Amino acid sequence: MDSNEIISWLLEGDVSIQYQVHRDLLNKDRPDLQKRIANKGWGKQFLECQNSDGHWGRKFYQPKWISTHYTLLDIKNLNISPTNKTCKKVVNKLLDEEKGIDGGINPHTEINYSDVCVNGMFINYACYFGAEEEKLKSVIDCLLEQHMHDGGFNCQSTRSGAKHSSLHSTISVLEGILEYKLNGYRYRLNKLLEVEEAAQEFILRHKLFLSDRTGKVINKKFLTLPFPHRWYYNILRALDYFQVAQGPYDQRMKPAIDVLLSKRNKDGTWNVQAKHSGAVHFEMEKAGRPSRWNTLRAMRVLKHFNLLQSIEDAKFQVKL
Repeated sequence: MDSNEIISWLLEGDVSIQYQVHRDLLNKDRPDLQKRIANKGWGKQFLECQNSDGHWGRKFYQPKWISTHYTLLDIKNLNISPTNKTCKKVVNKLLDEEKGIDGGINPHTEINYSDVCVNGMFINYACYFGAEEEKLKSVIDCLLEQHMHDGGFNCQSTRSGAKHSSLHSTISVLEGILEYKLNGYRYRLNKLLEVEEAAQEFILRHKLFLSDRTGKVINKKFLTLPFPHRWYYNILRALDYFQVAQGPYDQRMKPAIDVLLSKRNKDGTWNVQAKHSGAVHFEMEKAGRPSRWNTLRAMRVLKHFNLLQSIEDAKFQVKL
């Protein structure tokens, strides 16, 4: 397919894909499409899976991936309207009911310390849906308490005493900080911006997937392209974060971009690769098949970093 055919193919997908293609690839604001996400396709399906008690699954964090937590994250990633009343109501319910003794969101009553990954993801969708800043303050305090000396985060730092940050935890917190900033929250913002810069540097120092000590691949799974990504790190998730954050191209991104380009199909699409095991409400895309999610995300990464000559370029060439 040439690039115009790829765009046409993307626009044949779910309304959430259509909305993001217009916004991110065609530079067109289509609020009419965003409004339809709650009433059609995947967005409607997610909302219809909600229980009468307000939760999805059995409770806030169980079972994966159909719990309230991961369902809200999925819905947010569809870019449903941030004013959606159902999601806003549930977020406020969680802030009232799921806080632990350290002020963070903690679904595990037997564990005193809140999981920094969970809290990063929570801040991500809670801020998107306009959670009350006053209620978020203790969650922000909890996140900042777990910032590590090497710049990133690790959910095991308060449990097993981990001394080195985790890419999984770091990207989850960075996505949360970004959404906090984009939605105009102010509490401890200057400190969060310092942490954001340090955490971004942590990822870049590892060239997104390489050991800063040996130069070897940290985890081969970082090079796969599942979606939804859940709490797991991968290179496309990181690159997509940097483009949403409107960050500049950094030469240390090149190894990850090279890998991303090597995974492109001959027709210019990207597949969704092996999925994370666990229950799902429904399957958005099949593993091993061309993925509109991954194709959209890869294209907007290349576009943002000026590595794509032109969306209209029939050969869909990349400048590196």
